Amino acid sequence: MHRLLFALDPETAHELTLGLLALWSERGPLLEVPARLLRVEDPRLRVEAFGVSFPNPLGLAAGMDKDARALGAWWALGFGFAEVGTLTPRPQEGNPRPRLFRLVEDRALINRMGFNNRGAEEAATRLKRFRQRGLPLPIGVNLGKNRDTPLERAAEDYLKALRLLEPFGDYFVLNVSSPNTPGLRTLQEGPFLDELLARLRPATPKPLLLKVAPDLSPKALDEVLALAKKHRLQGLVAVNTTLAREGLKSPLAREAGGLSGRPLKGRALEVLRHLAQAEGLALVSVGGVETPLDLWERLKAGASLVQVYTGFVYGGPLFPRRLLLGLLRLMEAEGVSSLGELRRS
Repeated sequence: MHRLLFALDPETAHELTLGLLALWSERGPLLEVPARLLRVEDPRLRVEAFGVSFPNPLGLAAGMDKDARALGAWWALGFGFAEVGTLTPRPQEGNPRPRLFRLVEDRALINRMGFNNRGAEEAATRLKRFRQRGLPLPIGVNLGKNRDTPLERAAEDYLKALRLLEPFGDYFVLNVSSPNTPGLRTLQEGPFLDELLARLRPATPKPLLLKVAPDLSPKALDEVLALAKKHRLQGLVAVNTTLAREGLKSPLAREAGGLSGRPLKGRALEVLRHLAQAEGLALVSVGGVETPLDLWERLKAGASLVQVYTGFVYGGPLFPRRLLLGLLRLMEAEGVSSLGELRRS
């Protein structure tokens, strides 16, 4: 099945997979019985971050399930949490197709989706229904602005989406770092970000995080850290996709959009280590995670949680189980009895 999907256009394969997973998500025992085989339940993997309890540190990154259609499936496949979105207050189509590309030679993807989603209101309905099922999967909600909303009114969009979704998320992420919405990354700059956080932080008592780009300089990262602390954010998600293209082999390397996957691995780890020098913020690391050793390395470098997207696309449905079982083996080899020990060391 996995090979057949790779024979299809990437976005067609994504839609087909998500549609099947959405159907599976609603199937009660047909979901819960396989979950007993797929999920890795071990108290050593539990994580407490920004006041939320996670059964394990491996999460699904935003972008895979923008509209919260397959939440039950992510739980059954073994993820410790899932982040939905990016969601905007109004539905939008996103950029014209083709807008998703597989760089197989590089184990990477390029996307220029453009925040295509069905809007915050529809997602809120799905999230409410999922909450009523009682499955123990923490949910993050990634928020963005509509493409046609001017930058000076961006905060209004984030606020509208947050108010619709606030009852149903365990934590919220402000996406100001996607390269596929014109001008959006301007919101990472000091004055814009300061104003945005000043308006958003009082709007919810729930954990509020910021997603940052991998292309920021050390100085710009330090400015983000300072503003995150000033406005009492609980954490940072690092990193989004990159505009860099160094060292790629694929003929699709020149396609416009954000690059994810293996080529992002080194930069994601570099940014994580820089951010981890600051105290008081939980860090969610994403970008180029493919193996148990990658997961272990991020946790040792200061991440509380780790997200995957491209690695899961290439790795298939058993990918979460493989990573978590491998992580447990690495913990045993190093004499680590809980992930909390790594953050205290």
